[in-house]
Amino acid sequence: MADEVCRTRVVLEIVGDKWALLIVRMLRDGPKRFTELKREIEGISQRMLTVTLRDLERDGILTRTVRNVMPPHVSYELTAMGRTLREATAPLLEWSVEHLAKIEKARADYDAR
Repeated sequence: MADEVCRTRVVLEIVGDKWALLIVRMLRDGPKRFTELKREIEGISQRMLTVTLRDLERDGILTRTVRNVMPPHVSYELTAMGRTLREATAPLLEWSVEHLAKIEKARADYDAR
């Protein structure tokens, strides 16, 4: 049991990764291309997006599909497991949006002291 609890850290690393959660959220309505994700996720670098997509693919959260056209068309889509992760984390993301202004005010108040 203790070993199993320790191994869950791997899963919690995914859930705790802001880029991973934002990518999962962006894929909620279906497949997207790399360029679409890059444009929609403010502040993510091309390298960080690439690394995070690879990690999510490795973990079985999303699939990567390459179509052999010129130029190649690469898209990413949530797997069944990825969709359950999206469902599980949606309340956290909604909470974040709902409380963003309060958090920013609390930080400003704290920093002003």
